[in-house]
Amino acid sequence: MSKIKGRLYGIGVGPGDPELLTLKALRLLRAAPVVAYQSATDKESVARAIVAQYLPGNQIEVLFHLPRALEPEKAKSIYDNEIQPIADHLAAGRDVVVLCEGDPFFYGSFMYVFTRLSEEYPTEVIPGVSSLMACPVALGVPFTYYTDILTVLPAPLPAEELTTHLLMTDAAAIMKLGRHFTKVRDILHKLGLASRARYIERASTSQQRIIPLDEVDPDKVPYFSMIVIPTKNRL
Repeated sequence: MSKIKGRLYGIGVGPGDPELLTLKALRLLRAAPVVAYQSATDKESVARAIVAQYLPGNQIEVLFHLPRALEPEKAKSIYDNEIQPIADHLAAGRDVVVLCEGDPFFYGSFMYVFTRLSEEYPTEVIPGVSSLMACPVALGVPFTYYTDILTVLPAPLPAEELTTHLLMTDAAAIMKLGRHFTKVRDILHKLGLASRARYIERASTSQQRIIPLDEVDPDKVPYFSMIVIPTKNRL
């Protein structure tokens, strides 16, 4: 008789405000015997910090690291190894909730877990409020109307690609700014979009900051930041 496998849950915990966690995510989070979360090797897990107040205190916790900016082949073996403890719990019949900032399938770290384990173990993904939704709301700017086209752009793209996409859209969100901020800012000035652009970092958290584009210190732009370019259309 085959052993019953644990169930894998990928939970979107939102952009930072603990009250933006969905009711379904909260229910599953509290019920799971194992909670897993990702962080950089020298930093606290952002995802865990968001839900810390909801943890019952009797769960097994699994911390894993998914280093960025690696060559695909090198990253594959590292990611396989980091995720193995989650697979071990599932194989032992324990359900595992994996926390993910924002939404699991929108640039979410859970996707690396999903692609490795979802074919072998029953899996459910619970959507979360993404920064794409949270940032315009925090800025107080309507993002899109009616037939507007919205483009989401990762800042690490080459300047030529960013320029091409920005010229072809009504509204845009530029994510993952970090060390790419200066490049993006210069492109926005060149295209005449700087006056519409809005910069925000750590949206919905107690560390949220909204700064005029030209007053942002390029050396202090965090990963969790975004430039929002709302549509110029008004209905």
